[in-house]
Amino acid sequence: MKIAVVGTGYVGLVTGACFAEMGIDVTCVDIDATKIEKLKNGVVPIYEPGLDEIIHKNIDAGRLHFTTSLSECLDNVEVVFSAVGTPPDEDGSADLQYVLAVAREIGEKMTKHVLVVTKSTVPVGTAKKVKSTIADELNKRGVKIDFDVASNPEFLKEGTAIKDFMSPDRVVVGVETDRARELMDRLYKPFLINNYRIIFTDIPSAEMIKYAANAMLATRISFMNDIANLCEIVGADVNMVRRGIGSDSRIGTKFLYPGCGYGGSCFPKDVKALIKTAAQSGYDMQVLHAVENVNQRQKRIVFDKLAKYFDNNLSGKTIAVWGLAFKPETDDMREAPALVVIDLLLEAGCKVKVYDPVAMNEGKRILGDKVLFCKDLYDCALDSDAILLLTEWKEFRMPSWNVLKRTMHHALVIDGRNIYDKKELSENGFQYEGIGG
Repeated sequence: MKIAVVGTGYVGLVTGACFAEMGIDVTCVDIDATKIEKLKNGVVPIYEPGLDEIIHKNIDAGRLHFTTSLSECLDNVEVVFSAVGTPPDEDGSADLQYVLAVAREIGEKMTKHVLVVTKSTVPVGTAKKVKSTIADELNKRGVKIDFDVASNPEFLKEGTAIKDFMSPDRVVVGVETDRARELMDRLYKPFLINNYRIIFTDIPSAEMIKYAANAMLATRISFMNDIANLCEIVGADVNMVRRGIGSDSRIGTKFLYPGCGYGGSCFPKDVKALIKTAAQSGYDMQVLHAVENVNQRQKRIVFDKLAKYFDNNLSGKTIAVWGLAFKPETDDMREAPALVVIDLLLEAGCKVKVYDPVAMNEGKRILGDKVLFCKDLYDCALDSDAILLLTEWKEFRMPSWNVLKRTMHHALVIDGRNIYDKKELSENGFQYEGIGG
């Protein structure tokens, strides 16, 4: 079977590489000629554990190809996945210009039946627009060629994307025809031989499932952050509260960890897009407005704790920031809490030193010379007045507190991810502040 994947961003590369790993002949398409040339030479533009190896292996095996021309491969494939970006517009809605550009090109160039599958996260109703765009181009050409559209939202977690794709907990596919269903079933069956977990739905439901899932996870995070803040006020311990409510089988333990807010390429964008989709339909998503507001407030909580400790006199203080990426095992800094905290520190007159095991290059691209980039966590903490832990990398979990105590001006740790033990740090002479007690 031969397929094409349009877009070589995070979703497109992982999708193409994993389908190739399963034996499918995959052509990845992107208009960025420089990126395509690098990919042909095995240079992967994003950090994702295991992705480099799979790409190199399948290029060598002749199953994974890269091109800037969709028309070059369109006649030879049965399925085209559209995995191009859907960045938020100024009003929060998803920008569909790239999705519709792919549809337009398919309509202009196709010569036989093809199944067009939207892999990008898109609002309900996008598949209708894709179908209409392709049909319009065929009408302009004066030709009649059968085609199908489908929705196949991705549920990849940055840092574990390969595992998520190769062994998914579910595959959601929205289809309109038996032919589309059969093609998608053929594609995904090899991933699910021992536990068939494909959920076939109508297309609007598939489009909604992705947004609803991310909105629910974001809601749990903001809920626990709200609870954590209240715990501090009333004298409760949010970690005990979390364990207590998580033991309820109706609630469970996942995404109940308080911290300094969520970021990344999905949750912030998808919550905004779902709010906008609802507004366009005359409905107000009140819960999601609250989720957003809590998250924006939570991103500054580490800074607020620091300012309170120093009686709002931070000018001239040297602050060590451990972690730039929005979560471990990625270099993605989109909407990262670190960006909010660093801006607040700089506004307050602090000297900011930063270290992240993976996201240093991305940090330099975004922050430039506004902060000092350090070689490791100890270099970052040297002569600092406080350590702010913003990303829970494994490398940060067991530092030598004795070494840090001797090299810091003030023995203060503000833990934005609750990974440290307050008692242990106190025994090592540190003042410790976590989230929620």
